[in-house]
Amino acid sequence: MKRLIALCLMLSLGAGLAPAPAAHAQSQVLNLQDADIRVFIQDVAQATGQTFIIDPRVQGKVSISSREPLSRTELFEVMLSTLRANGLVAVPAGSGVYRITPEEGAAAQPSSLSGSGGYGFSTQVFRLRNIDAASAAETLKPLIGRQGVVMPSPRGNLIVVADYADNLARIRSLLAQVDQDRTLTETVTLRSSSAREIAGVVNQVLNSPGAEPGARNALVSLVVVESSNSLVLRGEPDAVRAMLALIADLDGRAETSGDVRVINLQHASAEQLLPVLQQLVGQSPATSEGDAATAAASTSGNGQTATAGGAGRRANIARYPGANAIVIAADPDTQRVLGEVIRQLDTRRRQVLVEAVVVELSDNAAQQLGVQFALAGINGSSIPFSATNYSNAAPNILGLAAAAAGERNLPEDSSALAALRQTALDSVLGARGILTGGYGQSGDALFGFIINAVKNDTASNLLSTPSVMTLDNQEASILVGQEIPITTGEVLGDSNSNPFRTIQRQNVGIQLDVKPQINAGGAITLFLRQEVSSISGPLSESSGELILDKRAIETTVAVDDGAIVVLGGLLDRNERTTVERTPFLGDIPGLGNLFKATSSQNVQRNLMVFIRPTIIGSAADAQALTAPRYGYIRDLEAARSADGLSSLDAIVRDYMQAAPITAPPPPPPPPPVG
Repeated sequence: MKRLIALCLMLSLGAGLAPAPAAHAQSQVLNLQDADIRVFIQDVAQATGQTFIIDPRVQGKVSISSREPLSRTELFEVMLSTLRANGLVAVPAGSGVYRITPEEGAAAQPSSLSGSGGYGFSTQVFRLRNIDAASAAETLKPLIGRQGVVMPSPRGNLIVVADYADNLARIRSLLAQVDQDRTLTETVTLRSSSAREIAGVVNQVLNSPGAEPGARNALVSLVVVESSNSLVLRGEPDAVRAMLALIADLDGRAETSGDVRVINLQHASAEQLLPVLQQLVGQSPATSEGDAATAAASTSGNGQTATAGGAGRRANIARYPGANAIVIAADPDTQRVLGEVIRQLDTRRRQVLVEAVVVELSDNAAQQLGVQFALAGINGSSIPFSATNYSNAAPNILGLAAAAAGERNLPEDSSALAALRQTALDSVLGARGILTGGYGQSGDALFGFIINAVKNDTASNLLSTPSVMTLDNQEASILVGQEIPITTGEVLGDSNSNPFRTIQRQNVGIQLDVKPQINAGGAITLFLRQEVSSISGPLSESSGELILDKRAIETTVAVDDGAIVVLGGLLDRNERTTVERTPFLGDIPGLGNLFKATSSQNVQRNLMVFIRPTIIGSAADAQALTAPRYGYIRDLEAARSADGLSSLDAIVRDYMQAAPITAPPPPPPPPPVG
């Protein structure tokens, strides 16, 4: 059967088999019924001189009949149409070479970029000039064949399309009609209004109902040119022309609305902003609210003043504290310039949380050992008075001996006896450690002795963490301590007739003064003063004046956001040994200890101050920093209460009518790689 079909086909395509007249060499008649498609492709290859590479998956039967003779070109196109009708495609693979494969996956197979008649499968690249490649690809997808592929390339604004050649021609024609710039571009220079303000109004007018207030519209693109106070509009001609009329109307209304404008500030302080604006227009800054009218009157009386716009007209600026507003009385051009200055300055300022850590570790070890004695004769004895007395030993044996002698020889109401008693009492009360002594009489000799020994070890650990939050470029301070009285002057007067004493209060405790400045690179410049002070004790036992221990640092540092840096510190070690002895007698080995007093002191101190600033740019950042500190205090209170509950949440919920602060959820883990 196959041989019969092939024979019929060869007879009908005689131009490729045997010589024939010129009139019949280029046209033949087809008449096939259930012929094998692979045999059909082979016979067409012989008749047309083309080369076909047939995929093993190509199978099937075809039936073709033609009433009119077909040329070689028409025969080739009939074959391509037959292949397409049977789910097959001829993919160009070179000059006169085609690969016959099923349609499935044909777009992924290599092929030349040239067409193949009207029905061959081909790939072409379209370069777009005015429309976006991604949006154009989405538009073309429904028009592509079942096995066709369309791929956008945003880098070069290209579209790669693989499909039948006739469909590629249709897509090329469609893109030629669509890829055209029909938009209109216009530039408008405003005279009385702010370009940024008008741009916001136009966007709101063009936005669909329910859209976000700051969203861009899809009809007209607006670009603000602040240097010339202009607007550049680009979009559909009808929409652009309508917006041009609206902008002209708004600008004209602003010109005729008067020379006074009130600007309500959102973030900045009108009191701080007013002197800046007054300097721009040459107005004398008012030192108080009552001076505003005086300054305005003097400005108008002096004639014309310099303005921000350079027009030379009078401009007066005042503030209304009740609404934190700025009132500008000036021509429209000056109002526009000042309004733009206010817009750039009236922004939400970032905040900085400054945390300091002060750590001080100190050890103080002291040791004393002393022996004192006294000897004196009585009843006219020739025994001389002798005694040992040392400043680093207590109590003072001479003071005790003088008080004992006063008890025997002075009257009870004597002021000298009272002074001797007080001195002896203070000396005994000032003794520390172990104290032993005694006195006695042997014949005409009186004697007494005192032995004292003391060892003192003191270790201290000071850890303070003051922190304060403030705005960028805004000074802030925190003080946790006391106010103590310090005597600054005292007058007894004549015969104590009008005595008085002047007292000055002084802060003692932990104090942090800081002014942060956020730099453009994310670093923070800190102007700060850190002080930790405490009361060490009285100046002496007989004086009420106080000794204050103070540790202070005043410096300027630059720290990265969230970094910890050391501001300074002190590593101090002080060793002191004092030996007081009687000459010659104190040098005797062993026995010499009875004639001397020794004291030693060893002081070590380690002091460090650390600082950590953190930039808070949003409410979420503030919440993230507040939540862990709130939870820390709440947990401490719960741990100290008998029932293990904290009343902090109840106070926040009941008194402040707010929800207790909770820590934000942790960020989701990153997706697994691979």
